[in-house]
Amino acid sequence: MTTMELTRSVAVQDVRSRRQRINWAPTIILLIGALYCVLPVLWIVIASTKSNDELFSTAPFVPAFTGGFWTNLRALFTYNHGIFGRWVLNSVIYAIGGGLLSTAIAGAAGYALGKYRFVGSTVLFRTIVAAVLLPQIMLAIPQFLLLAKFGMTNNYASVLLPQLVSPFAIYLCKIYAEASVPDEIMEAARIDGGSEWRIFRSVGAPLMLPALVTVFLLQFIGIWNNFLLPFVMINNDHLYPLTLGLYGLMIITGGQAAQYSIVIAGVLVSIVPLAILFLSLQRYWKIDLISGGVKL
Repeated sequence: MTTMELTRSVAVQDVRSRRQRINWAPTIILLIGALYCVLPVLWIVIASTKSNDELFSTAPFVPAFTGGFWTNLRALFTYNHGIFGRWVLNSVIYAIGGGLLSTAIAGAAGYALGKYRFVGSTVLFRTIVAAVLLPQIMLAIPQFLLLAKFGMTNNYASVLLPQLVSPFAIYLCKIYAEASVPDEIMEAARIDGGSEWRIFRSVGAPLMLPALVTVFLLQFIGIWNNFLLPFVMINNDHLYPLTLGLYGLMIITGGQAAQYSIVIAGVLVSIVPLAILFLSLQRYWKIDLISGGVKL
């Protein structure tokens, strides 16, 4: 090996060692982020296996094998004549109903703003973007006062109606429609005699499916985890979603430890639908990424 080849080999090894050292930084950051997200869920899973006494007398991340998990679940579903099941049903109604309706509205509005030019479309879109900056907590009281004037509080509609229109969802669908629905395909459909509604239903919506799935997932999670709006709108415990029901369960006991294990079990049950939803809908994003790679 000549001196030049030896120098080149040393330089290559030095570059490789530097790259390896540099690549550790993002890996460590990602691991810290993953632990930050996973540890609370892991604690809930472990804590749900413990009785009230074990919850405060054992190590946080050491599960109990005394059958506390099934005892907690039995106590949860039999509490107050099984009202927890009613809370689960209410959350499903709010999240699925609100998610589907808001996704349909956001998809149609985003498609119209992205593919059509009409008087006031630019001003309307800028107004929607500005509305994204408004925190939802600012709107809860005005929405309650407005619905109260029409006698529409303390029912399912009072929780569903304020969440049907999402400015961020409309913005997302508008951006995606501009990028994924070619004007040439729409023009060809018009030449074939398709109406604008049929073009949206048969051409636009299928091409926007990944965005619509994303919107539905975001809306479902937002409504499922929403606490403030039901808290303001509802005073009947038979209409409570899971978030408000579990909160009320804590308030009833005055913060005593007697109900902690039941609440933790309820939190664990409330996580299961979200996990199932993520696992069942992620294939749509994979399909979109694969199709984008083929186009390139």
